[in-house]
Amino acid sequence: MKRFSNIVALPVLLAALMLRPARAQEIEIKKEGLWIPGATRAVPLTMSGFSGEVAAVLRFDLEIAGFQLVSPAEAQFELSGNNSAHVQGALLDRISKTPLFSKAYGGASLRRQAHALADDVVLAVTGRRGVAQTRIAFKGDTGRSSEIYISDYDGFDAQAVTHDNSIVAAPCWVPGQMTLYYTSYKFDNPDIFRHDLRTGQRRAIARFSGLNTSAAVSPDGSRVAMILSKDGSPDVYVSDADGGNLKRLTATREDDSSPCWSPDGQWICFATKVQDRRMLCKVPAHGGPAQRLATSGVSNPSEPDWSPDGKWIVFTAQMGGFEICVVPAGGGPATVLVSGEDPCWAPNSRTVVFARRQGGGRVLSLLDVPTKHVKDVARISGSSSQPSWAR
Repeated sequence: MKRFSNIVALPVLLAALMLRPARAQEIEIKKEGLWIPGATRAVPLTMSGFSGEVAAVLRFDLEIAGFQLVSPAEAQFELSGNNSAHVQGALLDRISKTPLFSKAYGGASLRRQAHALADDVVLAVTGRRGVAQTRIAFKGDTGRSSEIYISDYDGFDAQAVTHDNSIVAAPCWVPGQMTLYYTSYKFDNPDIFRHDLRTGQRRAIARFSGLNTSAAVSPDGSRVAMILSKDGSPDVYVSDADGGNLKRLTATREDDSSPCWSPDGQWICFATKVQDRRMLCKVPAHGGPAQRLATSGVSNPSEPDWSPDGKWIVFTAQMGGFEICVVPAGGGPATVLVSGEDPCWAPNSRTVVFARRQGGGRVLSLLDVPTKHVKDVARISGSSSQPSWAR
């Protein structure tokens, strides 16, 4: 998203660590394979030497990544360092007494240096890249109108992308690019736009009569799935990235919504209604019959998002209130995670950003799916919803 400079971590030698006797029970860290939602223990870590904003950023990043900050006697890992001039950090496995890394960070604000350190901790412990330096897009309500915003994943440094003074909706990132698709009513109709964040240029790619919304970009960035109502009820269509070669994939009497792509680009999952009963389905991206996706144990599923590793689909279920749920990508029993809506996976296939209702509005929150740990992101004025995570 914007704020495009990356942090470069430079290895340096830090002072020798003073080790305390370790009395913690070692926790097995599974670097590969499936985790069970809600059944994974947080990783115990102790932290020392950091202060102010850097300490707060590290705590936020690590707790939402599946770590729990504990006393030295309870910790398996020890993160020590300082932020007197720039951020320096060293990570120790207290059980094996093995130093995992020692680095200094520069070239950006202390906040961004702290994000880079947190990502290095996640990588060293889990073998997977962290998400602390990623960005999100979302819809921000500004009175009677709304605008598309982008920010750091934790909600800081929010910037308005649109200034349409109208209704906007459904931002979606192009994978690996600083480009968004979204819907805007700027011309008094819900039209889909492609917006280059580097140049500020945008163009409409779907301006048909009726509804044009819910653009979802294929993993390779070459195609876009969307919901159009130009031929009757809202159905799933797919086109080239510029809107050309438009093809209709579904033809339903009721409404389809919220398409998303499988990571291999072969399938599009979406929400639909059959005889007034809401369900999730998937359809081949190049055309073919739709198949129902079982989500047993919950009702009224909508707003699906396929995890980047291909293993899970997160979605919203409406069962009195709104609940964030997850189901294996092939369908089956669904697991209720937390109250909320509009879920979207992070690039790590572990963290989810979603909207939750509060005081008549909505706030964005982050969910660590294995531990069900939730943290709110920093707020802009007004209500925030429909988040999309850059991948």
